Amino acid sequence: MLDEKILSILRTSRDGYVSGEELCKLADISRAAIWKHIEKLRAEGYEIDASPHLGYRLVKAPDALISSEIRWRMKTRMLGRQIMSFKKVDSTNDVAYGLAEKGMKEGAVIISEEQAKGKGRQGRLWISPPSGGIYMSCILRPEMSPREIPKITLVAAVAVATAIRDLTGLDAVIKWPNDILINGNKICGILTEMKAEQDGIDFVIVGIGVNVNTAGRLLPKGASSIREEGRRTGLATVSRVDMARRILEKLEENYILLKTKGFKPIIEEWKNLSSMIGARIKVIQQNRTLEGQVHDIDSDGALIVRLGSGVLERISSGDVVAL
Repeated sequence: MLDEKILSILRTSRDGYVSGEELCKLADISRAAIWKHIEKLRAEGYEIDASPHLGYRLVKAPDALISSEIRWRMKTRMLGRQIMSFKKVDSTNDVAYGLAEKGMKEGAVIISEEQAKGKGRQGRLWISPPSGGIYMSCILRPEMSPREIPKITLVAAVAVATAIRDLTGLDAVIKWPNDILINGNKICGILTEMKAEQDGIDFVIVGIGVNVNTAGRLLPKGASSIREEGRRTGLATVSRVDMARRILEKLEENYILLKTKGFKPIIEEWKNLSSMIGARIKVIQQNRTLEGQVHDIDSDGALIVRLGSGVLERISSGDVVAL
């Protein structure tokens, strides 16, 4: 926390530089301790100028998924107030799940620069190269039944698509149930896991993987990154810190909306951001495959598909392929 306090002092300095004496007084530590913390921050990628006569000045912050960077000026009341950041983990969802089982409070976020065994839907691997993406998992403890969990996935999808549009202007759209696409290429996946009893949920883990500045050559076929898709419009490298912060802000906003106003406003926003209403699709499920036209999304977040026979089929799970 001292590192964060020192950064806050440097960031808010009106004169640019903060003298060593003033920094010691404001942080309530010795000069030797100040130097130690400054060196630690430099090792994390912060550019901090030190002048014998002027003091210390923050020149540049790294675009690294450091908890203090993400929290800086983040407008949330609950989500992301506690962020645990890592260089590398097997899976942020697994870390978050373990912590939630031990009682970690709602709103805690696990974020990592890299995942060795990133998780996708149905046991698939989420490719997670270092330093280019956002890999984070949020602990939520909603008061709802287990069958309502698909709503949380759609809440997160709306949050991510909106955040990308806000920060880049790119036309990010939602592919049911958990993908975000730009120009038809997947740039984000959402994996929702839970621990529940028959009558209620203990906790939900919302895992969000976003390819932000990842090079296309590092990604599987059909996947891309925000930077790769943004090149067509002249978009430069996107700040991962800004993107992570904005996603958390929008996720909390939509989560509160779900709890206070119900699912209807989320459904309406999902429809506005969806690439699927009216589209012809193939749905691949474990025991069958069907084709039809997307008619609607129902009050539980399930897809309503009109088959060739005219029958409306409710789809609550499966892989969707555009035709």
